[in-house]
Amino acid sequence: MTIFHFFNCAILTFGPHAVYYSATPLSEYDTIGTSIKAAVVYLVTALVKLVCLATFLKVSESDSFDPYQELLKALIGFVDVAGLYFALTRLTHRNISQNHKFQAVGLGWAFADSVLHRLAPLWVGARGLEFTWDYIFQGLEANANLVLSISLAALGSLMWLRKNKPKTLIPIIYACAGIVATMPSITSYLKLGLGWHLPKVVGFELFTSLVMAFISWQLFSACQRPSN
Repeated sequence: MTIFHFFNCAILTFGPHAVYYSATPLSEYDTIGTSIKAAVVYLVTALVKLVCLATFLKVSESDSFDPYQELLKALIGFVDVAGLYFALTRLTHRNISQNHKFQAVGLGWAFADSVLHRLAPLWVGARGLEFTWDYIFQGLEANANLVLSISLAALGSLMWLRKNKPKTLIPIIYACAGIVATMPSITSYLKLGLGWHLPKVVGFELFTSLVMAFISWQLFSACQRPSN
């Protein structure tokens, strides 16, 4: 029963990444190499963030929300944006379109994040004798992160790769990218500052990811229309 629960949670956590790759044109254009490169960039970025967090943040003795510490975390979190910039603009890719490139990069980024932050807790905790919903919510949170990562990659693609975008959309693109990049700090405030429980936080993340995906899709479609 414990192994069955582990496999259920693992499929919920990592399955959508495989489904997204196989159900979209990414598999037809063989973009797995781009996703792997993006995953490697994520791991390097995560190491840089870990060093920055260990250097600049102090160890808190309580679980209360510290605005100064969370601001530092948010600023350090923008290292992810720098990593995505490198993955989108500096890595060599196959001859794929901009549309497929950002999806492949976002997919690899999200998969590496799930492996790094969720695989070990699943292996240790989901195989326990006592059933808990935490790992199911963790899987749902991974799905929200997948959508947010692809949305951020789409917004980054518009910011750094598309030159002829409408000027009226530029502030919206940057504002949306800022919101997605600071989502970890936002969820931390909801947990520690407002005392939200995990189901409510995960529900917020799922809702926000869908909203940001819709906005990103609309912005990407608007920037692809020929200018008059």
